[in-house]
Amino acid sequence: MDLVRTVTAAGVTTMTIDNPANRNALSTALLGQLLDALAASAADPDSRVVVLTHEGPVFSSGVDLKETAAAGPGDRLPAEMLADVLAVLWEFGKPVIARIAGPARAGGLGLIGAADIAVCVRSATFAFTEVRLGVIPAVISSTVLPRLSPRAAADLYLTGDVFDGARAAEIGLVTAAVEEDDLDDAVRRYCSSLIRGGPLALAGTKQLLRRTRADSIRADLADLAHRSAGYFKSAEGREGVAAAREKRDPEWIR
Repeated sequence: MDLVRTVTAAGVTTMTIDNPANRNALSTALLGQLLDALAASAADPDSRVVVLTHEGPVFSSGVDLKETAAAGPGDRLPAEMLADVLAVLWEFGKPVIARIAGPARAGGLGLIGAADIAVCVRSATFAFTEVRLGVIPAVISSTVLPRLSPRAAADLYLTGDVFDGARAAEIGLVTAAVEEDDLDDAVRRYCSSLIRGGPLALAGTKQLLRRTRADSIRADLADLAHRSAGYFKSAEGREGVAAAREKRDPEWIR
C-alpha cells in the first residue's frame, strides 16, 4: 500500500502522506516509506526542493496509537522510528517545506518542526497532546523546541491545549499562516525562491543555520571565514558570481 506518494516536477518533489482513513497517523510502514522517499530525493539531482504535504483533511494525527498499543516487547514503536525520520529531515541537504492544510497533533508537529519552512492555513489546529495520554513529547522536542519560545513551549507542552494557525506562526512553529485559498500560491512562491539558490549553497546554508557556535568570537569568525572562502572558490560560487556580474541566470536554474 502506497502511504507516501512522490512526484517530481520542475525541481520540486512533492511527498504526500496518503492514509486519510487513519488520519495520516505515523505508522512504522508510513515512516519507512517516507524514509525511502527522502533517500530517493537526496540521490536525485532533479529534486531541488521537497514539499511535504498530505491527502485528506488532517496533516497528521501523530504516531499510530493502535500500532503502538499492539506492539510486543521486541517490536519497534512508531515513536522510535519517527526519531529516524526527524533526523533525516533535520539533516536533509535540500530545502524542505511543510504544507499544512489541516490539523496536526503530537508527532505530526515533529515533522513540521523539522521542515525548513512551514506554511499552514489559519484554520489549521495544533496540539501537543502527549501529556493527556500520560506520555511526554520526547522525540519531537529535538525539532520542535528550537522553533518555539520557552514560554510558549511550557504553555503548550504542559497544557496540551489546542491552538490555531495564527498562534503557530506567532510562536515560530510555522513560518506563515495564510487563508485556505492562498496556501498553494504561498508554497509555490517559496519553491520558486528556493530553486534560485545554488544546490550546494543551500545545503551549506542549512548547515550554517544548525551549527553550534565556537567558544570565542575569534574562533567562530575563523570557522565562518573558512566556510565563506570555500564557497566563493567553489565551481558553484564562481558560476554564481559570474552570472551576477553578467546579469544572467546561473546554470543551476536553466
